[in-house]
Amino acid sequence: MTKITFIQADGTVREIDAEDGSTIMEVAIQNDIPGIVAECGGACTCSTCHVYVDESWIEKTGKPTPMEEDMLDFAFEVQPNSRLSCQITVSKEFDGLVVRIPEQQA
Repeated sequence: MTKITFIQADGTVREIDAEDGSTIMEVAIQNDIPGIVAECGGACTCSTCHVYVDESWIEKTGKPTPMEEDMLDFAFEVQPNSRLSCQITVSKEFDGLVVRIPEQQA
């Protein structure tokens, strides 16, 4: 299992064991992580699974695709490290990944 750490806007931290091959969004929904709404169910057609990837992980998780960037235009408080959690697939190389959840979703 790959450990993913979710940090809420209020500072609450939850470390979750994630199954490789699932997305960060799926892990969040399966573990009742507040703040990840995922209205489109992972189809990259909304921005309700917006997260901030910890700066130390940006290189490994990669940059948003053009389609993802289009959806991030609808997110609140987008930052250079913004990603849609439905577009990040869990793998062993992400063990220890830290994502922060924005105060509000679109």
